[in-house]
Amino acid sequence: MSIPKDSTLLLLGGTGQVGHELRAPLARIGSVAAPGREQTDLTDPSSLRAAVREIEPDVIVNAAAYTAVDQAEQEVESARVLNAEAPRVLSEAAAKVGAWLVHYSTDYVFDGTHTAPYEETDAPNPINVYGRTKRAGEEAIQDVGGRHLILRTSWVYSDRRSNFLRTMLRLADENDTLTVVDDQTGTPTWAGWIAEATATMLRHVQAREAPREASGLYHLAASGQTSWYGFARAIFSTFGCDDVTVEPVSSDEYPTAAARPKYTVLDSGRARETFDLTIPTWTEQLAGLRERTSQQGGRASGV
Repeated sequence: MSIPKDSTLLLLGGTGQVGHELRAPLARIGSVAAPGREQTDLTDPSSLRAAVREIEPDVIVNAAAYTAVDQAEQEVESARVLNAEAPRVLSEAAAKVGAWLVHYSTDYVFDGTHTAPYEETDAPNPINVYGRTKRAGEEAIQDVGGRHLILRTSWVYSDRRSNFLRTMLRLADENDTLTVVDDQTGTPTWAGWIAEATATMLRHVQAREAPREASGLYHLAASGQTSWYGFARAIFSTFGCDDVTVEPVSSDEYPTAAARPKYTVLDSGRARETFDLTIPTWTEQLAGLRERTSQQGGRASGV
């Protein structure tokens, strides 16, 4: 079943990195309702169900999540409610009104023991609370069995909210030398591209150009790979911070509350083939954000 031409879309988490970027591309698909926290409480199942009943959306896009990886080790229940319970409730509510559910997940559902990009058929094995709760959210949606797009992405950044890019630019304003971890490998992915790719996938479903079995789990990340150290160097080069020296360090030299997988590169081939997506490299996406911020007369600095 496709998405109607005059669609109603319910966007949750509309002030976050991906959620903010989703507003414009989703508006090209249909009418977007994006209630704030004061209208819809993501920690309250009855509030979520009421929002779906009242709006009767054709598509629910859940861009809300608990993303504080280290803090989740202490706030396990808060992470579980947002990352596992809310997706289950939304999936059940979507099924009742016949809506599609779009939900974002993470590369951190993997343990990082691979040396080649992870595919959707690879077995998850999260090693921290954040990854375990996100995996539980995926499983909840799959168990309900409604029409859905679970989109796993990687190392998301944007020019708003707290993320690695903005942190690096802030630190570059305050320091001449920075040390950054060089033994974790992934793919930085721009929230703006994730939003446009999501809209493209939905338009294919809407136009009935996607196969009937399009519902399911997809990896949605930039192509290529780098370390956090490599990403930092690319940020400083792209944004003109030429006077900053970056030094690599190991994860052992930079302990964190939550264990990090060493390798979480995602293969987005299934999404590319199913929805005719163009998958730019991570460096191309970074340059795209830089071009946009230049046109807006600023840069993605500060947190």
